[in-house]
Amino acid sequence: MNILSEIWFLLCEMSPFLLLGFMLAGLMHEFVPNTLYTRYLGKPTFGSVVLAALFGVPLPLCSCGVIPTAMGIRREGASKGATISFLIATPQTGVDSIIATYSLMGLPFAVIRPVVALLTAIFGGTLCNALDNDNVDDNLNLNANLNANDGKKSTPTLSSSSKRLRRAFAYAFGEMMEDIGKWLAVGLVVAGIITAAVPDSWFFIFRDNTLYSILFVLLFSIPMYLCATGSIPIAMALMLKGLTPGAALVLLMAGPACNAASILVVGKVLGKRTMLIYLVSIVMGAIVSGYVIDYMLPREWFNAPVSHYAACHEEGVGLFSYLCTAFLLVCLVRAFWPWKQRHHHHHHAESACTIYRVEGMNCNHCAENVRKAIATVEGVEQVDVSLHEGKASIVGNPNEGEVLKAIESIGFHASKA
Repeated sequence: MNILSEIWFLLCEMSPFLLLGFMLAGLMHEFVPNTLYTRYLGKPTFGSVVLAALFGVPLPLCSCGVIPTAMGIRREGASKGATISFLIATPQTGVDSIIATYSLMGLPFAVIRPVVALLTAIFGGTLCNALDNDNVDDNLNLNANLNANDGKKSTPTLSSSSKRLRRAFAYAFGEMMEDIGKWLAVGLVVAGIITAAVPDSWFFIFRDNTLYSILFVLLFSIPMYLCATGSIPIAMALMLKGLTPGAALVLLMAGPACNAASILVVGKVLGKRTMLIYLVSIVMGAIVSGYVIDYMLPREWFNAPVSHYAACHEEGVGLFSYLCTAFLLVCLVRAFWPWKQRHHHHHHAESACTIYRVEGMNCNHCAENVRKAIATVEGVEQVDVSLHEGKASIVGNPNEGEVLKAIESIGFHASKA
């Protein structure tokens, strides 16, 4: 089977579940208020760590979007332990990726994945509170006005349910497609290449060898950027080549939870000790969970979906899957169509405004967190952030140093244009 047909089959298998996951994520985004995620996370207690992990597991945030979001809740007063717990749990899973995991890898993986993310996050947050409990950080401007400036969710609206549903739909199949779509495409292409073009002999040394498999996966998954959804077809492809189920789970955990960008931001904003705790927690959680799956749970739980996947090649794809795939492709094309990039935030053209260049924004969550951070600065009357242009347009007369400090406190580099 050639690479393109393998990618097409993977996409058809996942598309119905991806669409369902995106829709549920859109409903969460629109109907669950932001204040729910920050109200109970301020004290450096075990309870705040657990709550941060519980809040993070279902959230549909990509691996880059979770970084400024986590730094944002830290700015609002969340403890370091709660911040690290949120930072570990959130990118590993989400309601969309849990459903997508079920589509390719079966129910056991779909259940175990969020459970492991939860336990690893609680371990990391608790360890952070125990070893790095200094919650006063001069680099952070804790500002109680952050929620007050985010009228989108923190204040009641008079919008009808139908309007909120339309906004949820627009977020699910618009913004989420922009944020996750390219990484999903990368995951599908990599999986297609591994499955169709890489000889099985390349992976012979890893076949049924948990230690070698886990070390191999950790070697490339920790520094790389892998989103929770895009990592699924890659994990499936590696299992087809002989890597153990435990190693596949390591990829699903360590890939989304950690990458070079997140390591640098955590070290810069929260300190090197916290960064080390963050890394150790992810690596230890991945290794322990990998061994538990391979040596303590029935192997047929995890191998059965692989056999089912191979059998489905013979049966072909049904009409419903084709229709879902067509709709998904239309949404992806619409999300990345070039004209969209030219229609961002031009309504301040007649007003005097100051432009700042912001480096490192990779998704809509990044841009939204930059907007909220700038909005807390005294003197800011209005702010727009363009993800595609990498710019923030500010109306008002704020102090330049305070604006730069607010942006850098959530992990981005900024300069006046």
